Amino acid sequence: MRVLAVVPARGGSVGVPLKNLEKVGGVPLVARAVDACLRAELVDEVVVSTDHDRIAEAAEAAGARVVRRPADLSGSTASSESAVLHALSELSEEEPEIVVLVQCTSAFLDPRDLDAAVAKVLDGEADSVFSGTETYEFVWTGAGHGVNHDPAVRPRRQDREPHFRETGAFYVMRAEGLRERGHRFFGRVAVQPVPARHAVEIDTPEDLEIARALAPFVDEPLPIDVDAVVTDFDGVHTDDRAFVDSDGREMVAVSRSDGMGIALLRRAGVKVLVLSTERNPVVAARAAKLGVPVVQGLGAKDVALREWLAAEGLAPERVAYVGNDVNDLSCMAIVGWPVAVPDAHPRVRAAARVVLSAPGGAGAVRELSDRVLAARPATALETVPAPAPVTAPVTAPVTAPVTVPRHVGQPRPVRIGRSLVGPGRPVYVIGEIGINHNGDVDIARKLIDVAADAGCQAVKFQKRTPEICVPLEQRDQIRQTPWGEMTYMEYKIRTEFGADEYAHIAKYCEERGVDWFASPWDVPSVAFLEDMDVVAHKVASASVTDHELLRALAATRKPIILSTGMSTIEEIDAAVEILGTERLVMMHATSTYPLPPEEANLRMITTLQQRYGVPVGYSGHERGLQISLAAVTLGAVTVERHITLDRAMWGSDHAASLEPTGLEHLVRDIRIIETALGDGVKRVYPGEEAPRTRLRRVTA
Repeated sequence: MRVLAVVPARGGSVGVPLKNLEKVGGVPLVARAVDACLRAELVDEVVVSTDHDRIAEAAEAAGARVVRRPADLSGSTASSESAVLHALSELSEEEPEIVVLVQCTSAFLDPRDLDAAVAKVLDGEADSVFSGTETYEFVWTGAGHGVNHDPAVRPRRQDREPHFRETGAFYVMRAEGLRERGHRFFGRVAVQPVPARHAVEIDTPEDLEIARALAPFVDEPLPIDVDAVVTDFDGVHTDDRAFVDSDGREMVAVSRSDGMGIALLRRAGVKVLVLSTERNPVVAARAAKLGVPVVQGLGAKDVALREWLAAEGLAPERVAYVGNDVNDLSCMAIVGWPVAVPDAHPRVRAAARVVLSAPGGAGAVRELSDRVLAARPATALETVPAPAPVTAPVTAPVTAPVTVPRHVGQPRPVRIGRSLVGPGRPVYVIGEIGINHNGDVDIARKLIDVAADAGCQAVKFQKRTPEICVPLEQRDQIRQTPWGEMTYMEYKIRTEFGADEYAHIAKYCEERGVDWFASPWDVPSVAFLEDMDVVAHKVASASVTDHELLRALAATRKPIILSTGMSTIEEIDAAVEILGTERLVMMHATSTYPLPPEEANLRMITTLQQRYGVPVGYSGHERGLQISLAAVTLGAVTVERHITLDRAMWGSDHAASLEPTGLEHLVRDIRIIETALGDGVKRVYPGEEAPRTRLRRVTA
């Protein structure tokens, strides 16, 4: 175990009794903290330190290990450090290198911020890191004295360096330093900036109300993993209005996209039920059109829900219920995923684990359906015809066949060697040496130098077992090579590196500060590379349909980089089904050598990211740099290009490779683009101040 997260969560609380069990977004604060740690890529284990049975139960249900805290460390004067040190002493396993102290009182922990802070300590940038939010506030004492400013000199915001307010959300530190100092701050201390919307701390009942109000807007819309969806009708399938004609007949407006969502849920095997307190022919007609059961005229909806769950054999915690008014609260209390529409009653929103963004009657059910489907292991996106027209008036237009994304939210970064690969991280540039070493370790060393000098983070090779990979009909074909005339099999054996060569390569890459890994082309090569302890594995485009190889790679539990050239979307779906998405980075690629611009199809970068919810990069085989640089502007998190000492060298891949100067320019321009992309926040820059003063004209 390298990184341990400890969540102190005692039962006592002065401001809010049993605060750590209070729910924000429908989830207890202790469970929210545990979930954030579990979703952090770099955290290996999560421990909750508590003295309270119900907190322990909630922590274990969320996936944490529980350490019981003694009474002398559970009072209001006990420090968080004492809880962390006690937890370390109770763990009999190997001492962690890094400890993360996480506070339940911060409701909006972002796993990516945790990873970034841990990375600063792992990379040697700091010994202790705390979460802080940028502030330009002037701070005063109660006696009227300026703390961080001279009251006589009030510089403008743009003329001041920011301060950072300690949020108290998390602290990352070296375990050895914590034991020696007994305090969370020591050695080189650094701040991990977090956005202000994540910096809400809960100490009072008012703070808790604010956090609950913010949750629908701050929480990332993660997939919802359930087996059944139960909905209210009025206010969920409709906008809670009814149209009454002169004969007293009611009509309602519904969303056709909701009907599509229900159809997709049913096709995916998710059970659906509609519950309604009123008995209305419109409800029955709509349910019949959707093909789902409906129970109407209910005095107690929770009784009907319990009976249906028992009859269907469903676990309540694996069910979502969508409501909008107070008569839905009893049902929401039963299920694991209480959901509210955005215009629901305040008590309903407060009880909800999820508050949707689409209102009732305007796509709320479809939004929920997409998030449920995103959690299910589909084999492919489905194109589904729109449902038949309904008898009630429909305000939304009839839509064309649509596809449903399988992912909601920003991809999590993947740790590869020294780097985190994902959105918001420096582009991970891979120098693809492949077989361009021509079987010569000296050439391989020179290519490693080329990559390291240019600023690449990694180099990649290819590893084959020729006796498996070379087709029988090609083995005896005669080839003219730099080493004379030989069979194709002899040539492949001649150029294949073994354990001695790769041991030398591994040592040299370590000296040059770059990661190395390879594309295995057969199962024995996977075992070979595992023996070499590579930081990751690469799946070549040609291997996307080699399911035996993919299963062997998945079993390594190493990060996997999957190239997608020469593949259909169905073939990619099948590969992802085997590999999983937990440690997966995908690479858009077109396997034409060299690549013409009209076959680049760079918008597939966005398509892959939205479909699979993983970091997506670009593997290029084009001449020049333009297409690779464009890929970065479209969000590619990693770029891989073949490299060579000279494109005129003998070998099949040299002609489509970058020479040293080209690689240097590629990395330079990628870093410029990263800087130029910025953060999307509009501001007036210092360089604009003079022309702004000189040229800006303001009129009323």
